[in-house]
Amino acid sequence: MAAQRRLGVGFIGSGFIARFHIQAWQAVRDADVLGIYSPDGEGAESAARLARDLRVGEARAYASIADMVRDPAIDCLWLCAPNHARVENMEEIVHALKTTGGSLTGIACEKPLARNVAEAKRMVELIEESGILHAYLEDQLFSPGLVRGHAIAWNRGAAIAGRPYLARAAEEHSGPHTPWFWQGAMQGGGVLNDMMCHSVEVARFLLTAPGAPRDSIRPEKVSAQIASLKWSRPEYADELARRFGPEVDYRRRPSEDFARATIEYRDGAGHRLIAETTTSWSFVGAGLRLSSELLGPEYSMQLSSLDAGGRLFFSRRVTGAEGEDLVEKQNAEQGVMPFVGNEAAEYGYEDENRHFIRCFLDGRQPELGFHAGLEVVELLMTAYMSAEQERTIPWKPEGLDQYVPPVAAGTWKP
Repeated sequence: MAAQRRLGVGFIGSGFIARFHIQAWQAVRDADVLGIYSPDGEGAESAARLARDLRVGEARAYASIADMVRDPAIDCLWLCAPNHARVENMEEIVHALKTTGGSLTGIACEKPLARNVAEAKRMVELIEESGILHAYLEDQLFSPGLVRGHAIAWNRGAAIAGRPYLARAAEEHSGPHTPWFWQGAMQGGGVLNDMMCHSVEVARFLLTAPGAPRDSIRPEKVSAQIASLKWSRPEYADELARRFGPEVDYRRRPSEDFARATIEYRDGAGHRLIAETTTSWSFVGAGLRLSSELLGPEYSMQLSSLDAGGRLFFSRRVTGAEGEDLVEKQNAEQGVMPFVGNEAAEYGYEDENRHFIRCFLDGRQPELGFHAGLEVVELLMTAYMSAEQERTIPWKPEGLDQYVPPVAAGTWKP
């Protein structure tokens, strides 16, 4: 494939995450954002306008997924629609490839790959049926600080003192932006499904030697706990209903706003490795906080996204409207306020999109593809199973393919 060729990219979805990717595209040299499809036509037009304003491509809104697949200008699709639409969107893509004469180079899917294992396996089945290159979009694995810290810890610490044995990863904020995230059936669960997909992969990455494949360490057991600490309290449940409407009913159908899981791995030499992950929608602080640690025999590494930029202070005389101009999920407009200069870069979106575009240009299947996304879903469902049964679950448990968490089924009572 010619090195000078540029790829045309179409987005399925026009919401928060699609816009984050579009902002990150300012750092992608080998592809242009040319199309947006969303059932929300106004949202698609707005996202296309954003791409044009940022000069990342002459994007336009499309009337359907099939129209994008049919258009020879579109080489790749970035699947960024809500979780409950994942399988339906993939089925539309594959059907369009078969019936419209269209062709694609690659498809990249946002996290999580699906709401449960059965759906995730269907996603893998569909991508294999299409024969197209595929990517699992896990932005935090491309965070510059994380990548650099991982490399130094292994190249300096592990090379002398031995491999690391404990990794911690956490993602915490005050709650999602849009109603469907809060609804277990649509999202596939609560904060565990929404955000522990990040933390599981970050901890695994930290425990994996640079350049080694994902399967160089193997899961052995999972222990987890979930809780609704804040948002099922009556006053906060009522706040959600006021903010998002009656379909978000945390008095009767809550989702967990806190989750923790411990995953034990084993490497090829038999070393026992532990990953501790924590996620929360009940965090009250400056904004989104991503933190990670890696510990080895004679070294350690720590990282926090809220330490990545600078700080401002606003006295009580400085008042203003609520916003997220300093940091994603900003919770206040007064006091000491950290800010992140370029969130799209700091969280990994820029390097992520560059990496996958280059893989697709080179005709190379990324290691972080739909199969990796499937295993993440399997780990998340095992964590839900552990929390439900209140015991440690050996990997890989029976019945995982049919398992639906009580939170997603609407039967969970915290």
